Amino acid sequence: MSCYLISYDLRGEDRDYKELIDAIKEYGTWARITESFWAVVSENSAINIRDNLKSHLKDGDRIFVVKSGVEAAWSNSIAKNEWLKKYL
Repeated sequence: MSCYLISYDLRGEDRDYKELIDAIKEYGTWARITESFWAVVSENSAINIRDNLKSHLKDGDRIFVVKSGVEAAWSNSIAKNEWLKKYL
């Protein structure tokens, strides 16, 4: 399993974060890092994750999914430091 970082921008007047956030949480092992930046642990590829989450977005919304690398640094994350150290 790998850790994937997800960033998104929901654009337009009728933004609905709940559906997308619920889909992210379905991965089971997840952490909210900032308001629109998450990490999930999954056996799926970045492409699979993107395609799954994209089905919860509207035209013009943006999403970025990248496999976590070997080095990270953060400050004042919403996620607990222990979670980030374990999975990133």
